Amino acid sequence: MALTRQQKEAVVAEVAEAASGAFSAVAAEFRGLSVSQLNSLRVEARQKGVYLRVVKNTLTRRALAGTDFECLSEALSGPMIIGISQEDPGSAARLFRDFAKSNDALVPQAAAVGGQLYGPSELDKVASLPTRDEALAMLMSVMQAPTAKLVRTLNEVPGKLVRTVEAVRLQKEAA
Repeated sequence: MALTRQQKEAVVAEVAEAASGAFSAVAAEFRGLSVSQLNSLRVEARQKGVYLRVVKNTLTRRALAGTDFECLSEALSGPMIIGISQEDPGSAARLFRDFAKSNDALVPQAAAVGGQLYGPSELDKVASLPTRDEALAMLMSVMQAPTAKLVRTLNEVPGKLVRTVEAVRLQKEAA
C-alpha cells in the first residue's frame, strides 16, 4: 500500500525532528532480516536511546536535508534502516555493529557524525566514541592526575624521613 502525500510529509517531519537534536546517524542495509530479528533490533534500539526507522531513501534524503547528516544521503541505496543516536555519538554505531556480528544480513553502510561521513570500514571508530559519562570520567581523571601526583610527592617527604629515622634506629640497635 502506497503512502499518501500527507503520510509522507509526516514521516519526513518525524525523521527530521529526530535528526535535528541528534549526535550521529547510521544507515544499514537490512535485506534478508526476518521480522523477529528486526523486532529484536528495535527493542535494543529503544533501550539504548536510538531512533530507528525504515524509510524510503528519497524521504530520508528530504528529512536529512539541512542537517549535519545530509552527507549520509550519498550512501542511501537499496533497502535501508536509519539509526539516529539521541543520547551519545556512538550508540547507533555500537547497536548496528553488535547486531551485525550475530546477524550477517544487517550490513552497515555509512555513519555520519558532525557533518562528516564515515564508511563501513570506519564504523568501529564511531562505535568506540565514549558515552557522555565515560567522557566526563576521562576528563576528571586527566584533571585529577596533577593534583594526585603533587599529593604523593608531598607525602613522600615525611615518609622518607620516617624511613631514615627507622634505619638509624635499627643501625644503633645492631651496634
